[in-house]
Parts: sequence; structure tokens; C-alpha cells
Amino acid sequence: MATITATPKHVNTSPYYSFQLRQFGVKSLIFMVAIVIGFIYLMPFGNMALMAVKTQEQIVASATGSVLPMEPEVFVYEGKNYDVYNVPFPDGTVRELALFKKGRQTSEFIDPANPTAEAITWEGNWRGLEQVSELKFHFENFSTAWDMLNFPRHFFNTLAIAILGLIGTLLSCISVAYAFARFPIPGKNVLFLILIGTIILPGQVTLIPTYAFFAKIGWVGSQNGIPLGWLPLIVPHFFANAYNVFLLRQYFMTLPRELDEAAVIDGATPFQVLTRVIVPLSWSAIISVGLFHFIFAWNDYFGPLIYLLGARDFQPISVAVQEFNFQYGARPELVQATSLMAMVLPIVIFFFAQKVFMRGVVITGVEK
Repeated sequence: MATITATPKHVNTSPYYSFQLRQFGVKSLIFMVAIVIGFIYLMPFGNMALMAVKTQEQIVASATGSVLPMEPEVFVYEGKNYDVYNVPFPDGTVRELALFKKGRQTSEFIDPANPTAEAITWEGNWRGLEQVSELKFHFENFSTAWDMLNFPRHFFNTLAIAILGLIGTLLSCISVAYAFARFPIPGKNVLFLILIGTIILPGQVTLIPTYAFFAKIGWVGSQNGIPLGWLPLIVPHFFANAYNVFLLRQYFMTLPRELDEAAVIDGATPFQVLTRVIVPLSWSAIISVGLFHFIFAWNDYFGPLIYLLGARDFQPISVAVQEFNFQYGARPELVQATSLMAMVLPIVIFFFAQKVFMRGVVITGVEK
């Protein structure tokens, strides 16, 4: 006997529908893997944030207990603190009571919900009871670290170095990239290859002669309240950077030359073409370069360390936090609090500029 199998009309068995299901499954799998990788990547940051709001006792307790900032709950009665425990009773109930009077065989407890009532006598060894803990964040660590580190002063130093260097980087790199992208300079390709070749030159190779030169002209430390050590951290950025020039040149070359020609026909000079045509169309690349430099200047440690040696009041956050770590290494909650405060501004800037930043990074890698 033949068997007839009926397919429900509401079930779509077309190849395209099956392809969509497979595509949805692949995207879902990729999304879940990305979430897991992101969670693993952010775990150290989360641990740092939790440690910054703990006391030293909570940090020690977290080694064998909860990673959250938990501490024993206490009940204040007549000006004294009493620990709170989970107390079981013969009827099977468990109540949170404050240990008022300790004993080996019997102990007395106070009900925090009704402290004026008669003390409750409980038979048993109180040492075997589970102590009640509560979640308590200690945000005062940030204010303590703020004052101990003199955070506003070092924050201003870092911001001044980063912004002044940012101005020099944008002015010089935009000009040089514009020249490489538009002007018919003899031997331009060779010069550009030489410039790009400096990217692979290790900084350790030029460290000693560069420091010797700046020390010879007195651009180290401070004198009469003037941070001379800032100059080696700022002035060199007014002479362009190979990496930033490369990114901007790549972006400028994606812009149609017809726009330049139209502006020249209207009487624009090369400088006007740059300021009125190239720059307004290149904000994504310019912001990307600006962010690259700002984050570099904000995190730079070795340069400020050697050029501002002995000028403690003019050191940026990167050096100040490291010295704070050496001095107060026994207070990890304060060290983590200072590190979090130092990260706030770069994270906020990147968060608000991430769309433009990513667009600039993607486009600068594509040549017309």
C-alpha cells in the first residue's frame, strides 16, 4: 500500500528559505562568539573596577569568597555594632538576628526589626552560624586617590601636552599629506618611501642621540617654574609623523581631482583648495589621526619619564600613576582608582567619536 505524506501549507521548503535559515544561524553563532570574546576581553577591566570600590579587607576576603565588594552586615544598638547572623530555629525558620551576647552553649540575639523587644535566647554554638553579608561599594577611594595623587594638576599637564601636540600634528601632517597627494614634486614617490621607511625605525635607536640633543639645548626638566621638558614632547609633532601622513595621504587621494580643478578655475589658491575643499571633505580621516595622537600622548610614559625627571609637578598622568603605584603598592584599591580616573577621558572621547573614527580608518586604507 502506498503512503502519501502531506506537507503543511504554512511550512516554507524553498531553497532560498533554507539559505536564509542557515545564514541566520551563522550570524547568530558569530554574534554569540563575539559576546564571549568581548566578555573575556573586558574581564580584567571589570576586576579593576571592582577592586577600586573595595576596602583592603574586602580585597583579602575576595581571594576566597565573592569577587563582589561584600562585607559583614552590622546592626547598631545603643551606640555599639553587633554582627548579624542567619539563625536557624527548631521550627525550620531562619531569621537574621544581631548577636548581642556570646556564649558557648547559649547566646542572646536582638531582632533588628524590633530592637526594643526582649533578647532572644538561642541554644547552640554561635561560631557555626552563617554571617550575613551586604553589598557595599566604597566610592570614597576615588576622592582619597584624587587628593593623594594631586590628580587635577597631572590631568592638566597631560591635557596640555596632548592638545598642543595634537595641534602640531594636524597642521604639519595635513600639509605634508596634501603635498604628497596633489603636488607634482620631483622624486615624490622616493621621498614618500623614505618617509614611510621611518615607521619601522625602532625608537630605541634614536633615543640616546635625541635625548643628548635636547639635553644639550636645555629642553629637560624645569627651570623657574617653566616645564622645559614639555618641549621635546610637543615641538617634534610640528614636523609631521610618517604614520599620520600616510593615513591622510591615502584619504586625500580618494577625493576627486575635479573638485580641485573646479576650485582653481574659480580662482582658489592651493592653500584655499586645502582649507575649503580638502579639509571639509576629510574630517573623518582628520579626526582619526587626531584620536591616534591624543591617545598616544595620553598614554606616553617613557618620553615624559626621561624629559621631566625631577620635575614632578609637571609630569603627566601616566608617570604620576606609576609613581603612585610604587609608593602605595600596598593600597591596590587606590592604585586601581587612579588608573580608572586616568582612563575616563580617552574612553569618553572614543565613545563619542567611534563612528567617525572607524570610518576614517577604513577609508584611509583604500586608495582610489
